[in-house]
Amino acid sequence: MLGLGTMARIAQEVRRDLAAAHDRDPAARGVSSLEVLAAWPGVHALLAHRVAHTLHSAEVPLAPRAIALLTRALTGIEIHPAAKVGDGLFIDHGMGVVIGETAEIGANVTLYQGVTLGGTGFASGKRHPTVQDNVTIGSGAKLLGPITIGHGAKIGANTVVITDVPPNSTVVGNPGHPVRVDGRRPEGPDADWIHLPDPTADALRGLANRIGALERSVADLGGLEVDVEAAAAEVRGLRSVRGPNPAGG
Repeated sequence: MLGLGTMARIAQEVRRDLAAAHDRDPAARGVSSLEVLAAWPGVHALLAHRVAHTLHSAEVPLAPRAIALLTRALTGIEIHPAAKVGDGLFIDHGMGVVIGETAEIGANVTLYQGVTLGGTGFASGKRHPTVQDNVTIGSGAKLLGPITIGHGAKIGANTVVITDVPPNSTVVGNPGHPVRVDGRRPEGPDADWIHLPDPTADALRGLANRIGALERSVADLGGLEVDVEAAAAEVRGLRSVRGPNPAGG
């Protein structure tokens, strides 16, 4: 079913996957390639996907889906057979990783556990992210829709990304927004997530104001004196958190 040329290409891709594991996983340093091939679920998932993708491209029925299903059961990593995966992808730990049908992943990309490259809605056509070369995506990040993640970008853990990400930027938050572009903080009112709307704080602030107005109305009816300043609630939004590189595993 697979020709010698195809098998040779897959073997070359697997060697690059093994090299990526040795290079980017401290636990794999000093470990033989045979042990990585035998015990690293991310490598297993990629090997199975490369076979499934080749069969899918050849329009072989059933087998690509069956391979993907078995791989998900064994590794916890789900990669659609149609997804395009470049050389040197490293999936660290891997449990819970989902890569959708029209997703495209460039070279030397790193995904940590729980990452989703998912779609939005029920439209056909391109509906999953395109991840360019040398991108790192942190644990639990969700990248949704036909967006493009620029070359060298870093996506923080648990970030939800629904818009394009500039090259060489660091994105955090929900919704995700850049906090570093080419090593510098972006400028403008939305440069930091502390400036983004905080709907919970806004709702509590509105409720506190309403309670204060009701207390004043009751006080006016009963001829009472109410210390409005003491009764008013102080509602503070979330404060920014500074720390190291947000991507992690």
